[in-house]
Amino acid sequence: MKLDNAAIAGRLEAFASLLELAGAGPYTARAYRRAADLIRSTPAPIAELVRQGRARELRGIGPGIERRLRELVETGEIAELQELEREVSPELAGLARFLGVSVRRMLEIGRVLGVRTLGELRAAAEAGRLPEVPGIGPETERKLRAALAREPARSAPQPLRLNTSRPLVESIAEALGGAAAGDPRRWVDASEQLSVVCSSQRPGSVLDRFVSLPQIVAVLERERRRALGVTVEGVPVELVIAEPERFGTELVRATGSAQYVAALEPLPDAPSEEGVYEALGIPRLPPELREAPFRGKPPRLLELDDVCGDLHCHTTRSDGRASALEMGIAARELGYEYLAICDHTVSVGAVTGLTADDVRRQAEEIAEANAELAPFRLLRGIECDIRRDGSLDLPEDLLAELDWVQASVHGGQRASREDLTGRVLAALESPHVSALSHPTGRLIGRRPPNAVDLDAVFARLAETGRAVEVNGLPDRLDLSGENVRRAREAGVAVVVNTDAHSVRGLGNMELAVRTARRGWAEPGDIVNVLPLDALLARRFGSPV
Repeated sequence: MKLDNAAIAGRLEAFASLLELAGAGPYTARAYRRAADLIRSTPAPIAELVRQGRARELRGIGPGIERRLRELVETGEIAELQELEREVSPELAGLARFLGVSVRRMLEIGRVLGVRTLGELRAAAEAGRLPEVPGIGPETERKLRAALAREPARSAPQPLRLNTSRPLVESIAEALGGAAAGDPRRWVDASEQLSVVCSSQRPGSVLDRFVSLPQIVAVLERERRRALGVTVEGVPVELVIAEPERFGTELVRATGSAQYVAALEPLPDAPSEEGVYEALGIPRLPPELREAPFRGKPPRLLELDDVCGDLHCHTTRSDGRASALEMGIAARELGYEYLAICDHTVSVGAVTGLTADDVRRQAEEIAEANAELAPFRLLRGIECDIRRDGSLDLPEDLLAELDWVQASVHGGQRASREDLTGRVLAALESPHVSALSHPTGRLIGRRPPNAVDLDAVFARLAETGRAVEVNGLPDRLDLSGENVRRAREAGVAVVVNTDAHSVRGLGNMELAVRTARRGWAEPGDIVNVLPLDALLARRFGSPV
């Protein structure tokens, strides 16, 4: 196996999953998952860092994980992982999650019945052996047999965040020489449909490679040119193997939403996407926009290279993992002109926050960093908490000193629509607020959007010339693409930010940009495409 960063991350994630299944403590598994996320997003080749003895220079890589990495790089495997794979069937674990059965129950079934694969499990069920397992009565047996017999679902049992779904389909596509498709290719924030499209005259060899991939622990369906595999997390991944002359056709079909594709049918045969759109007589639509039917000319969407700086990051003064200087160096290396340091204020509660005196002291640190970073510029900013009464967490005279002020609601996300809307509108009375952060407060898969009246908030933002944020944290992506479009239609400027809490967190800018693109955002809609001088010259908080 080629030990690139994606492959190493995949083995650590498999290790984490099997440790959980084997009953290891949740903190151990979580540490390996965090390390996998870190490795996947690190631009430097991890294998080389390991060989040089520098793996622990990465935050979150301790001595235990470093030993596993060294073993993986030197031998191509992790011995304990191989042992776990022999003892704990990943296939049964993946099937359990896919079928909605507890993993412990499924592994107990496998142990008692002596089965390790889907085929063996189905054979045991058809032979009437399920009641041999303690606790399985007639009703449970009926449900299990029905689950095994029904048509496999092609959507994930729980939607995946983009920082999981895209690397997963991209790693499979790369291993097979194909293209990532489905929800992740459209940058859907909570992805359910995961697909990979390949082109081959010999589909059997591609199918064999798919079955043998470490990411795929079970195959639910296998046809001549299609297969449905399942990961150890129970996530289904569909493989489509097109004839070379129809690769573009199948890629368009596997990428767009059902509504979008249906409006284009019948799709012409073509070896490329460009060929499909040319045969249809319409412009090619970027994948992010392939949700609702559309045949017109797309706008010139925002690109990552358009972004001149990031206006929301944290440092060790609140809950970040790097100093202002370290964050600035990393941002400068990304080609940015500026980075706004926006640490939390005290009312956020859950993390360390800055008092007014702390903010003033931080100004000295930022000035010292700027002397070293020039002409790059760190901006003095703050993520100022909006208190429950709508007041801001810092005095107005201090806010007036800052270059950029993000106003945020943290606590009280379950408040009523009236209370939340009033709270935000009251905060926007301050002339010093530059932008409203993560307005709906959602955490994908954990907390739904709050009840704030976005139309009322957008109207006030547009009236006063403030911006609204697309927050690039993978579990936020707030505003969503749909709400970005609403903000633009209301005349609100949008700022794409990472809310980075570490140097590598600055890499989340692509998630913010892609989410903005899903809202049809053009460069002219975005605040931080402005060069530094133009940004500082524009007075946010005053009518445009």
